[in-house]
Formats: sequence, structure tokens, C-alpha cells
Amino acid sequence: MPMFVDTSPPGECIFCKLVAGTLPCAQVYEDELTLAFMDLGQVNPGHVLVASKRHAVTLLELTAEEAGAVMQTAQRMAHAIQSAFDPEGITVLQANGAAAEQTVRHFHLHVVPRYQNDGITLGWPRKEPGPAALHDYAERLRKVL
Repeated sequence: MPMFVDTSPPGECIFCKLVAGTLPCAQVYEDELTLAFMDLGQVNPGHVLVASKRHAVTLLELTAEEAGAVMQTAQRMAHAIQSAFDPEGITVLQANGAAAEQTVRHFHLHVVPRYQNDGITLGWPRKEPGPAALHDYAERLRKVL
């Protein structure tokens, strides 16, 4: 991901300013809980960001209603991108925290039109811990659910 980093305090971040209308953007869609707008750092034409209107840093801070609304808006944007730009694929990406390369500390999804050889890489080292470890991981998650 590009390394623009917004260091503004919570509630004063760049996306809060977009939601408040104090900073301009190329808005695509807005509803009660979400705002969709063009990413300034377009990877490919049609690259849209979908942000929660309420300031929440990560997915963990969203309400269930907000999480559902953001995903519904992302799906709506994906349909619009498909119709307007006819990409070969669409990537939906969301990062939580600095280790995940989150650069604006306000929850948002990237909805990115994709084409063969467009320069985007989303690879990671594949680790195969084996069935016993996978069952252990699943059990640890079930216990906290």
C-alpha cells in the first residue's frame, strides 16, 4: 500500500473532515452510516474508499450495524465499478493497525478495480501448520465466541 500516513488525532482525521464536509472529496455515495469517495492515490481508475461516518479506528470498533452498512456500500460500489470501468476483477481490502499497514486511522475499505499486470501485489508467505494446529486455532476461537 502507499505510505501516506495521517497522523491527526481521533475525530480530526482526514476522513472525519471529509464526513463533516470541511475537506473536499470526489464523493460517490453517502448514506446515514457510510461515505464512499474516490481515493486520492488511485491504483486504477475507479478506486473507491468506503468509510464509516462515525470515527472508529478499526473493524473491532464498529458496531454490527456499521460493519454491515460499510459492506453493503462496498458491494454497491463494486457493482458501480464493474458497470463503469469493466475491470477483470475487483479487490476489497481493509487493514487494521500499523502492522497491517493501515495508514489512515479511521475505518475504511478499499474497493479497487483490477486488471492483469496492474502492479498490485497481495502475496504473503504461505504457512501450513498442519491439521492439529488448525483444529487448535479453531478451538481457541470457538472458546471466545
